[in-house]
Amino acid sequence: MKSALLQLNVGDDPAANLIETTALLRAAVADGAQFVLTPEVTNCISTNRDRQRAVLQDEASDITLAGLRAEAVTLGIWLLIGSLAVKTDDPDGRFANRQFLIGPDGGIRARYDKIHMFDVQIAEGETYRESAGYRPGRRAVVADLPELRLGMAICYDMRFGHLSRALVQAGAQVLVYPSAFSPVTGAAHWHSLLRARAIESGAWVLAPAQTGTHRATSGPQRSTFGHSLVIDPWGDVVVDAGTDPGFRVFDLEIDRVADARRRIPALENAREFDGP
Repeated sequence: MKSALLQLNVGDDPAANLIETTALLRAAVADGAQFVLTPEVTNCISTNRDRQRAVLQDEASDITLAGLRAEAVTLGIWLLIGSLAVKTDDPDGRFANRQFLIGPDGGIRARYDKIHMFDVQIAEGETYRESAGYRPGRRAVVADLPELRLGMAICYDMRFGHLSRALVQAGAQVLVYPSAFSPVTGAAHWHSLLRARAIESGAWVLAPAQTGTHRATSGPQRSTFGHSLVIDPWGDVVVDAGTDPGFRVFDLEIDRVADARRRIPALENAREFDGP
């Protein structure tokens, strides 16, 4: 399946972001893509909770979701919206970091709420407390496209190998990790973690990413690592998008999954064990 990753540099204005995302989406489809993936928080990146409360919407009202669903219909494509920050009815006011798989009819075929929250102090002055603004999900999700099964995950989820193993055991041939990765941890771990997930699973790994310094109406600007990746089931990097916004088209050859798993049958050889 001819596919494409979008690499975005969104700010804290969802309407402006949607215009830029739509333009790249159309360009990728014009270049032959039938399945397109966007990064984490496609609708809005902001470090300011007041700004988020002002511009974010619930799923039913979200302009990015509505706009991209309409584009999927117009373009006749499958679309993975890496995630949207959406309001919930939680009493504590926390948002959801929610991924959507959209079919060519515009229907929402699957949803996934990010399970693992990025609560980390990376360095002096660089601290993230994702759980302060977002509620964690609880359910792992696999979803079907024509001729392939997708394991849904988001960003920090890539550090938890038991999640990818559960997705693969449920039949996933492709693992997705749309991200807005820190430049510090990106330089240290991005390529290594994603290659490890592909190698241990014998699965394609697709990781569309946010990149650069993000426009902010209020609050500090945030920066992200970029380097959207496509990694084949043998662990080879097929696409590294660097740090510029744009799109990259590639061939998603699902038959290579069976070949990699035949050559190294780690999934078959895995055993239950006692202890420690």
